[in-house]
Amino acid sequence: MSMFGEGLDKAVQSAFTRPAPKSAGAQMRYLVRQLKGTRAVAALLAVSQRQVERYVAGTAKRPRPDLAARLEAEVKARWQPQVRAKARQKAATTTGIVIDTRARLGYTAPIGTTDQDRVRHLTVALPPQHAARLLDAQDQGAGDEQLRRIAAEALKEVYFQDGGRRAGSLEEVRFTDIQHLEFGL
Repeated sequence: MSMFGEGLDKAVQSAFTRPAPKSAGAQMRYLVRQLKGTRAVAALLAVSQRQVERYVAGTAKRPRPDLAARLEAEVKARWQPQVRAKARQKAATTTGIVIDTRARLGYTAPIGTTDQDRVRHLTVALPPQHAARLLDAQDQGAGDEQLRRIAAEALKEVYFQDGGRRAGSLEEVRFTDIQHLEFGL
């Protein structure tokens, strides 16, 4: 998964009202309930159906690190879908999203301006329309590059142009060398 996709998922997961199951057995039981059977879970996790049954029964307790990571990711992807949907809807319509990043940012502007790229640490509250664009693009399977471009356009409008009050001739914002990226709802 992409850096932007993971960041958006983590922000949405912060809205969860209950913690997701922690133990391998509890996670397996949850997935078996969600997917309505051990065969579907085995196919999803690329393990045998018998192995899934062992975790459900409690005879197997500690999965290999790669299986543990896949198991946790699949549970979190399905955990509290209504809460997840409400958080995404609220961000896209009323509250917006906060982006906290340390990255190299520069821009394309007319000759005579200081458009030099430099590492900046920004924490910017993006309005709902930008949150909606990011979340919609993620829902439609956008890659990291497309999400980065959408975030750069949002930063151009909100941070560099201050909603149209300055830098009106700014053409494009470059958002590269990302050292830190975090989203908050």
